[in-house]
Amino acid sequence: MNLNTEFTWEKAQQTTENLIFSHTGKYLSDIETLILKGSWNNQTYEEIAEAEGYASSYLSRDVGNKLWGNLSTALGEKVAKKNFKIALQRAWQKQIQNSAVRYQAQLSKPSVTENIAFPEGSIALSSSFYIDRFRIESVCYETVVKPGSLIRIKGAKWMGKTSLVNRILKQGRASQQKIVYLDFDSVERSIAENLDKLLRWMCVMVSRQLGLENKVKEYWDTDILGSNDNCTVYFEEYILTETTDAIALALDNIDRLFPYEGVIEDFFGMLRSWHEKGKTNNCWSQLKLILSHSTEVYIPLDINQSPFNAGIPILLEEFDAERVEALANLYQLNWGKSEVERLMDLVGGHPYLVRLAMYQIKINNLTLEQFLAQATLEMEIYSDPLRRLLNTLRQSPTLTQAYATVVESAKPLALDSLQIYQLHSIGLVKHQQNLVSPRCKLYRDYFNRVLNGS
Repeated sequence: MNLNTEFTWEKAQQTTENLIFSHTGKYLSDIETLILKGSWNNQTYEEIAEAEGYASSYLSRDVGNKLWGNLSTALGEKVAKKNFKIALQRAWQKQIQNSAVRYQAQLSKPSVTENIAFPEGSIALSSSFYIDRFRIESVCYETVVKPGSLIRIKGAKWMGKTSLVNRILKQGRASQQKIVYLDFDSVERSIAENLDKLLRWMCVMVSRQLGLENKVKEYWDTDILGSNDNCTVYFEEYILTETTDAIALALDNIDRLFPYEGVIEDFFGMLRSWHEKGKTNNCWSQLKLILSHSTEVYIPLDINQSPFNAGIPILLEEFDAERVEALANLYQLNWGKSEVERLMDLVGGHPYLVRLAMYQIKINNLTLEQFLAQATLEMEIYSDPLRRLLNTLRQSPTLTQAYATVVESAKPLALDSLQIYQLHSIGLVKHQQNLVSPRCKLYRDYFNRVLNGS
């Protein structure tokens, strides 16, 4: 297991959230997250206080001491602002090491290639081709049974978000919870861009999936209450009252709403308020929220209203070499380190691109050399996903030109925040701060040829 992978802020935050939640049963507060991120960026308490409008003594003596104390207990070692980074990295690496046994077991799984399905959409719950990621699944399974829990899943396109959501819901069902799944990709634009229609749609769909009568008209008071209040009342006085079991509510692909500025602040503020209610209100503690989205919200939300800085953050990244090898074993490809590295040189560890390669190799009885020779041809193996990405990209001439410069450059390029957000949302780039590069060699070769004629 490779332990030299960069320990980023996102990994540090997720590790801390997991540790604190396991120790206290509570999530990091907004102010604790501010201190953690400021400390990660080597800011003093004075600098954090000045930037966020707090007294430095309050941050250091009250909040900071409590945060480092809880971390110390959770880690079983003395942790302070000066040494927390290395302590968290050791904990993260330990999680990776502890997962090695699981992946060795996955490597030895018997093949089920007689029923190989074409890799499209989410991976069926019955499929043996689902590959676990470190401790992510176990953290999610532990969290969804907690009262009032919130799980935030972030990952680029085709990284396995929906497959994970379905497995979390399966765990919720096994824990006698009612299950509701809403895919916001299916919402019509006329509904997505109108807050009142969107909330009515959500109430109707939740009622239907729970087997409840649609009583939206009965509860919706447009003369006095706003849309958020009406939706909250509907859930509190009807859905959560009529349903005696806990409810796991999954909202998948919610980045579908990000372009609608008139919707997102109120909608996500409402979700955040529901999560806060779940900490103190027995009725709302029965609701567990699972949010899935492709990127961070580009349009800033009030820190006290956003659900994207609460709950347990889950970041879905590319597979590492061990996972790619485990998947190859399931396809009975009998690959070693060299073959894995050659495939990853083309597509990285992108789950969908890796699965598609192995499916094509196995089904068509190709050698790795034959596959690699064909992979970048427009009409061959990757033609469909590449064309879909190209069609999406060409909807914006400005974005098309920006990506043309990215794939042509041998070094990561700086782009503005909106372009980074859009390209990452599509799944075309990987980035660190404002520097971006193509997500994989396949994308670089194909888009450089199509966009630049190279």
